[in-house]
Amino acid sequence: MGWSNVIHIGPLFTIGVIKSIVWSTIHCNSMWWPPYHSWPGFINAAIFLLLSASTFYNFLYSLHVGPGYLPLNWKPTNEEDVKFLQYCTVCQGFKAPRSHHCRKCKRCIMKRDHHCIFINNCLGHLNHTNFLAFLISAVIGCTQAIVIISCTMYRALHPTYYYYDHSNLREVPFIILGLWPFVMSLISLGLAAGVVFAVGFLFFVQMKVVLRNQTGIEDWVHEKAVYRREGTDEPPFIHPYNLGWRKNLVEVINFSFQPKGNGIEWKVRDNCHPYAFTIEQIEQKKIKRERCVEYVVEKAYSGRWFPILGFGIMVCLQPPYTDETRIPLRIGDKVAVTRWKKYWLYGEIQERDQVQMNPTERRALRGWFPRTSCFPSYVEYEKEE
Repeated sequence: MGWSNVIHIGPLFTIGVIKSIVWSTIHCNSMWWPPYHSWPGFINAAIFLLLSASTFYNFLYSLHVGPGYLPLNWKPTNEEDVKFLQYCTVCQGFKAPRSHHCRKCKRCIMKRDHHCIFINNCLGHLNHTNFLAFLISAVIGCTQAIVIISCTMYRALHPTYYYYDHSNLREVPFIILGLWPFVMSLISLGLAAGVVFAVGFLFFVQMKVVLRNQTGIEDWVHEKAVYRREGTDEPPFIHPYNLGWRKNLVEVINFSFQPKGNGIEWKVRDNCHPYAFTIEQIEQKKIKRERCVEYVVEKAYSGRWFPILGFGIMVCLQPPYTDETRIPLRIGDKVAVTRWKKYWLYGEIQERDQVQMNPTERRALRGWFPRTSCFPSYVEYEKEE
């Protein structure tokens, strides 16, 4: 992916926020607690600059290095292990344990957690450590920025402060903020507060991921595994990658500042099958296929997000609240539907020759489409009868 990831609304917005907060804080700090007047002032400024540098460096590292992509056409060294793995039709290879395909990155990602809009990349095995450093540096740095900007603005708005303490008048810098510096400081103060709350919450969520060694995707699969076993004689599902919070922490945060492992082979708990998690995923996919309903397309659909003509106004007014793909349909296509909404369906097109397709076309075989474009196949059978 490289540096081309920067040219996107997410990274550009993040860089703009960092630049705004850093500029306003340095400007305010030069008046409120000048670093050239005292050692404490110098240390205060140095700490903020180090936090700013850490935030920017780890942000760019997470964006540029990426999460770690599974090689195209990958397969396990032991061919007998193929039966425990899922196959990716886009990458034309098997998915290693903890790997998942990202339709935005167009690759299978090692230990994929989610696709982050702010780094315009996935969060995965290789950039998890630096992403955490980016989050905590941003939270601490913005907390310091809030203190500096708030104190500066208070002094600027209350000039009488200087008239009540004549003894320290020579030691206290006189603060004057013009209109635009004041407005910029106010905006930066709001941005810094937003970063502390929003990014602080994200850091809390990611620390839960690290301490449990369970990504957001794995958490969802685990919930379904527990639910699937309710009322059955199957033994309870145990997350195989949870080695205890200390070992889990060291896998991501350690003195080498690099994640452990190669992103393909993972340590599992004692008495757990090395492919216990992928076996559970395959079983869940099997149940999902058994519960799907086949629909037959009677009206072609272009794949547009808002198909105004031919499908009804409500299809445009109530689309799925997700950025998942929409699939173009041809008349006569058969689609295995697994999710239903009032005006939209989600499914996978069946019986198309995938060998002749390029990766983009194969990726477009699964997604949302208008409900009015098709009907259940059993209705067609009843018509024939």
